[in-house]
Amino acid sequence: MTLSMVVKNEADRFLKEALSEHRKYIDEAVIIDDGSTDGTAELCLEMLHGIPVKLIRNEQSKFSNEIELRKQQWEETLATNPDWILNLDADEIFERKFADSVRRLIEDSGTDLFCFRLYDFWNATHYREDHLWRSHFFYRPFLLRYRSDRTYTWKETQQHCGRFPENIFALPHRLSDLRLKHLGWSESSHRREKYERYLKLDPDAKFGWKEQYMSILDENPNLIEWME
Repeated sequence: MTLSMVVKNEADRFLKEALSEHRKYIDEAVIIDDGSTDGTAELCLEMLHGIPVKLIRNEQSKFSNEIELRKQQWEETLATNPDWILNLDADEIFERKFADSVRRLIEDSGTDLFCFRLYDFWNATHYREDHLWRSHFFYRPFLLRYRSDRTYTWKETQQHCGRFPENIFALPHRLSDLRLKHLGWSESSHRREKYERYLKLDPDAKFGWKEQYMSILDENPNLIEWME
């Protein structure tokens, strides 16, 4: 299984914690360092020591045009001739039982795509749930068996283009009850950074949801304790 990841200035965030978990079940990694100015790339190599890592460094960040970045990630990952591709961001970590369960998933010869629920953590122990923050009500693709005989097409949007080509649901797919923790919102300083970035990159909410953007800085959101 190949971990495919885009990172940028993640050395002081959740990358170390994430990679320490991922290394328990991956066979190799393809990482795009999208213009980091800290020690992100070095941390990746340190945390994945002993595991083959293909590290690509972008001198200039491509994040303002996400479709270009995701296509680069896809092509660099395919160049390693992967079997299964696990596409995660640097602030995403599966619940603990994933490490013992994922092998049983990928041994299913009749399934090429697995979808999981993503929980937006608002602090270290609680996730947010309200009418604007309901990502965990839906299943999203994170684990794909690569089929070289397929033609893949992308959602050609500057932002929110998806991590995988948009036609992957033509493949046999399943929903998994294994849960994925998204830690990127879990600190107030990170929420402020994301809020400002979204307003800069997508001021008219052409690719997102304006009301949700504005709710990022809510002072008293509804939070639910995470249980494993």
